[in-house]
Amino acid sequence: MTANRRRLLSGAGASLMGLVLAGCDRLNRSEAVQATLARAEDLTLATQRALLSRTSLAKEFEPKDISDDFRANGTTNPGDPAYKALAAEGFESWRLIIDGLVERPLSLSLSDLRARPARTQITRHDCVEGWSSIGQWTGARLAALLEEAGLRPQARYLIFHCADTLDPNAPGETGRYYESIDLVDAFHPQTILAYDMNGAPLPVRYGAPVRLRVERQLGYKHAKYVMRIEAVESFEAFRGGQGGFWEDRGYAWYAGV
Repeated sequence: MTANRRRLLSGAGASLMGLVLAGCDRLNRSEAVQATLARAEDLTLATQRALLSRTSLAKEFEPKDISDDFRANGTTNPGDPAYKALAAEGFESWRLIIDGLVERPLSLSLSDLRARPARTQITRHDCVEGWSSIGQWTGARLAALLEEAGLRPQARYLIFHCADTLDPNAPGETGRYYESIDLVDAFHPQTILAYDMNGAPLPVRYGAPVRLRVERQLGYKHAKYVMRIEAVESFEAFRGGQGGFWEDRGYAWYAGV
């Protein structure tokens, strides 16, 4: 069922993105299409949450299963000047900001993040395009960081603000990558901010210095080049209002596998 769902999403998503990037968004504006997609997404979310407990783990693998050539998705070398400057200095002045609806906003260096409670896991990355790769990830547990920051009662989602501009032709900030998840996935034990991959510091092409790993979701939810995590009550007023760069262009917000 997972493979079939990936193929369906891949075909629909690729076709839709071809239309959007070509400047043809008639399909994306169709109220009937959007209503159908919303109903399907709600059903997928409700079904997965009903069948799986909040702590059910995605399958983990052995070191022998790690892919020799783990494919990189999305941006692989951000051209944004601020990011290039950080990369040139080895991310010494990079800071992860955790703010929004929190009691104690955080500003963490990479060494600070490495000092927080961590987890290592070997998992499969499932891309909406239909391919999969297995890698080992080590990173700070997002749940522990959120507990340290102290979420306010109104907080329902997290927005991940990223350093890469995926569509340089989009107006303003709308071409910059972002993603969002709800608190169920945020507090899942396998949801981490990965700073190591396969036992070494995370390479730039895979999202250095830090990327999100949310293992029960498709690959486009695993935000790379994370700069800021903002706790919000709703993401409807942010950018296209759908909760992510690809979601604003027609992909499903909940991309469970």
